[in-house]
Amino acid sequence: MRCPRLPLFVIPLALLSGACSQLPPKETAENLPEVVTAEAEPPEQRVEYIVPEPELLPEEAAEEVVPVEGELPGPVAQYGDLWERIGANLNLPRHLEHKSVKGRLAWYARNQAYLDRVVERSRPYLYHVVTEVEKRGMPLELALLPIVESAFHPFAYSRSHASGIWQFIPSTGKIFRMKQNWWYDGRRDIVEATRGALDYLEKLSGDFDGDWLLALAAYNTGERNVERAVRRNKKAGKATDFFSLRLPRETRGYVPSLLAVAELVANPEQYGIAWKPVTDQQYFAQVDAGGQIDLAIAAELAGMSMDEFYTLNPGFNRWATDPDGPHRLLVPVAREESFQKRLAALAPEQRISWTSHQVNKGETLGGIAARYRTSVAALKSVNELRGNTIHQGDMLRVAAPREALKHYTLSVDGRRLRGLKHSGDGNKYVYTVKRGDTLWDIGKHYGVSVKQLTGWNGISSRKYLRPGQKLTLWFAEDNKQAPTAGGQPASDPFHYTVKKGDSLWSIAKKFNVTIKQLLVWNNLRRNKHLHPNQKITVYQNGSS
Repeated sequence: MRCPRLPLFVIPLALLSGACSQLPPKETAENLPEVVTAEAEPPEQRVEYIVPEPELLPEEAAEEVVPVEGELPGPVAQYGDLWERIGANLNLPRHLEHKSVKGRLAWYARNQAYLDRVVERSRPYLYHVVTEVEKRGMPLELALLPIVESAFHPFAYSRSHASGIWQFIPSTGKIFRMKQNWWYDGRRDIVEATRGALDYLEKLSGDFDGDWLLALAAYNTGERNVERAVRRNKKAGKATDFFSLRLPRETRGYVPSLLAVAELVANPEQYGIAWKPVTDQQYFAQVDAGGQIDLAIAAELAGMSMDEFYTLNPGFNRWATDPDGPHRLLVPVAREESFQKRLAALAPEQRISWTSHQVNKGETLGGIAARYRTSVAALKSVNELRGNTIHQGDMLRVAAPREALKHYTLSVDGRRLRGLKHSGDGNKYVYTVKRGDTLWDIGKHYGVSVKQLTGWNGISSRKYLRPGQKLTLWFAEDNKQAPTAGGQPASDPFHYTVKKGDSLWSIAKKFNVTIKQLLVWNNLRRNKHLHPNQKITVYQNGSS
């Protein structure tokens, strides 16, 4: 999804300085998913997703689908199945005669296993999406858009930094009021992202005079690209419908993919496929937790596993809700009443585990926050600090996770730590990429797989490495292949005394860390000059 063009009066002033640049802003390392790979999907709709079992991409689908003989029963008044409800109420023209729609129909029709996986992922979310689309009187085809955008992966993440089932890039998410910070990402929040996506689609429909195919194209490639294509055709005396426009290749496949999915939902038997039933009933309830809460405790109160809890609440990046909210939790409808009762009986001091930290000489808020896996903002808020200055001997109250980070399975930290099970408990090493290195070469040298390297570092297997880039590797203590020259073992924090002539760049190079990490650990500004004898905190090879 590209950044929309909105009238100035609806764009907050804070966003005008670049929120809608052609290239989306880069995300912080904390917000990146840890396993990025590709699942089989229609040609020209290849987005990178987090999936447990990656598959090969399909070849281009070209043959025409021949419908199976037989009549479909007409729609009924009551629906026990969501697919029946959707299929009976679709109204956009599907352009089945067009070659691009035929090609996508062919691909989906011969990939029943893919559709089955999509259905399973959609099960917790589909009723909410369908209901919200119907409330607004919008075409019900839009409820199928997450199939094309993300295959209903709640943690889907693309190379353009789009995230969630609706695939918002950071800048567009901000424009449509989706909070994004260290603790929380509204682009993955099912309720917030669905609201934002439908707000955006309504706006696009108005921009293109109710032409939903042009609106969908703009959702994929941006309004300006579609507007330019329309102007070109008008100037040349050509038609300006979607199929007549010269648009990016991805967009030319995007809209036909949705039309093909809609046709298969409306007429599955004609194409020899079957949609696994999804009950036409509300799946989740929304509960206000009333304040910050450890998600391990919330999952326990709801009687859910951490995987189940994060799947319903994928907007939470960490081990707890954002101290400043939102504190809305989604739980299955059948568990709402018992969850509410248990939550009400929970004592305030049981919601979050607290510890005290005495500030040591040279420590900073950034370093302490990194150590306890919290944010500087949270430390300042809890301890009523106006600035970043702390002194040796100060006592700080710090919120800490009740469980080990790997327990929070689908948090950013949990997804990163999942890679550990492939190499034992292990120690962390950082390898510095040299010119000519490839993931395959590095993996072969140290006896690990490309899949492990990409999982540990949150990168695609197709990503080019650059000299000087740092890669994290994990090894068991007795692994003789652990790096010795190219990387160093992670260590506890220590304090480096600045010498005359030192710079952030030279210090970062000396200890194989990044300038950005030094800035965060020490609450420094990039243009701030260092002075001799100044103490710099270094978490060697650690991450901010």
